[in-house]
Amino acid sequence: MISQSVSGKNWISKKFNSDDINFFKSNFFLDEIVAKLLSIRKIKKEEIKFFLNPSIKNILPNPFILKDMDRAIERTISVVLKKEKVGIFGDYDVDGATSTAILGQYFKSLNIDYEIYIPDRKSEGFGPNRKAFLEFINLGVNLIFTVDCGTLSFEPIDFAKEKKIDVIILDHHQSEIKLPNAHSIVNPNRFDDRSELNYLCAAGVCFLFLIALNKKLREKNWFKLNSILEPNLINILDLVSLGTVCDVVPLVGLNRAIVYQGLKVLKKKNNLGLKTLIDINNIESNITTYHLGYVLGPRINAGGRVGRSTHGANLLLNTDAQETFKIASELNNYNKERQILESELLKKILNTDFQVNSDPVIILHGENWHEGIIGIIAARVKEKFNKPTIIISSISGLGKGSARSILGFDIGSVVIGAVQNDILVKGGGHKMAAGFTINMAKINEFKEFVFKKFRSINMNLEEKKNYYFDSEISPSAVNIDFFEKVYSLAPFGSGNTEPRFVIQNLKVLNSKIVGEKHIKSVLLGSDSTVLKTISFNSVESELGSYLLKRNLKSFNIAGKLSLNEWKAQRNVEFIIDDISVIK
Repeated sequence: MISQSVSGKNWISKKFNSDDINFFKSNFFLDEIVAKLLSIRKIKKEEIKFFLNPSIKNILPNPFILKDMDRAIERTISVVLKKEKVGIFGDYDVDGATSTAILGQYFKSLNIDYEIYIPDRKSEGFGPNRKAFLEFINLGVNLIFTVDCGTLSFEPIDFAKEKKIDVIILDHHQSEIKLPNAHSIVNPNRFDDRSELNYLCAAGVCFLFLIALNKKLREKNWFKLNSILEPNLINILDLVSLGTVCDVVPLVGLNRAIVYQGLKVLKKKNNLGLKTLIDINNIESNITTYHLGYVLGPRINAGGRVGRSTHGANLLLNTDAQETFKIASELNNYNKERQILESELLKKILNTDFQVNSDPVIILHGENWHEGIIGIIAARVKEKFNKPTIIISSISGLGKGSARSILGFDIGSVVIGAVQNDILVKGGGHKMAAGFTINMAKINEFKEFVFKKFRSINMNLEEKKNYYFDSEISPSAVNIDFFEKVYSLAPFGSGNTEPRFVIQNLKVLNSKIVGEKHIKSVLLGSDSTVLKTISFNSVESELGSYLLKRNLKSFNIAGKLSLNEWKAQRNVEFIIDDISVIK
């Protein structure tokens, strides 16, 4: 089935193999829809059991396959044995905050004193700096960890070495061939790493680091000799899964197992900061990847974007209920402020006349745009126009840029290449996101460099106008039983997309605007089923206009299922992504 929608997208049914479906049904006793979804995702027959029940135990790699892991563990053990103080320098995003908290919690359980430092986005920018390292040294730190950053931080790491302080980098950002002069760099995306774990985020790297450290301390009988209970690292999977989902790394392999198990840990609400944030936001349903990526994550991020950069990590580390509530409440308020700033800047940008059609990559810049939200704006513009997008905020001729890409265009490598060609002052990132600093006098040179890189891969952007769905279903299929069958394949995210469905021949019974930007609708199916739906951020879109018109024409909808849980009531709704009108 191919159908063009009100948003101009072509609906295309994903391909599946009927033989695979029959095999899955016969050998694994699976329902038709589950077997079909597995076939669409091309899950291998020998991987079905793991996919349906991801177990860390069955897939956990030897952490020492990561380059430099042995050196990092050896140096850390020397600090633990001497009970010296460590410093943890983390990035200001969710992956950085969770990575900082993961190490902080662990060292606290070992009675090892530690300090954390999260830089201010505007005044310090991304990555380590001399000021931070000097502060660590003045506080008596003997070993510095950089988490979710550091792979391209040559100058501050040289400074630390001059001061005879070793630095261990636990990161996942792409590297150059030349590496900083750190004691050890554990990064599956460094050019000479052969672990094939390059899909991990920094929180995942920290998790493997602690598994290795736990193992070596156990072998030395350190826990018994010091009368300390060995930390159960399963208990930190709530933080690891949060970092994994929010950094939008693929939910495959170890990442899938981490998030699957991490959601179970999260339900126990062991982490006071997460529990407080969950309670403040009235999340009464089972926590899913949606809550991680769209409720908890943005609030933890908000401190680094528009408020206090340390708030995210401090929330996750705090054990004082009153202080934790204060931080969580402030993060909630920061997030509201972020939403207002984002809405205003996005409107301003979309009302500007820029070359969407002719330029292969959208590159926009403005004077004194808020640095804390340009990454989100880049993501929004990318989603709207299906093109890699770079947003730059400039002050006095110097620009700070944030980039978001599409599958197939490695924006991290492009930014690193521009740094190596002296087009950018500094920068780095990974395949889907990057950040940098630029002298605005070189903006045209930078544009040509990016455009040339994009054209060299001969990418077909027309493909991005397609909306792929998994199956057509009847209106009566929107029920608890069907929902639970579909969601047996969760967790969903990058690398395991949430199933999309099409329902045909519906009419609007009534529609209303909720929360200013969303539309709730009650639809009537051709089988007389009444269907409750919601379409997010659709009030000013073609989709929203159609739902609110109250005409009598029949139409088809495309979207996904959502479970609404409230006061012990469980109801399935349909989230509408798009509409096609039946002519």
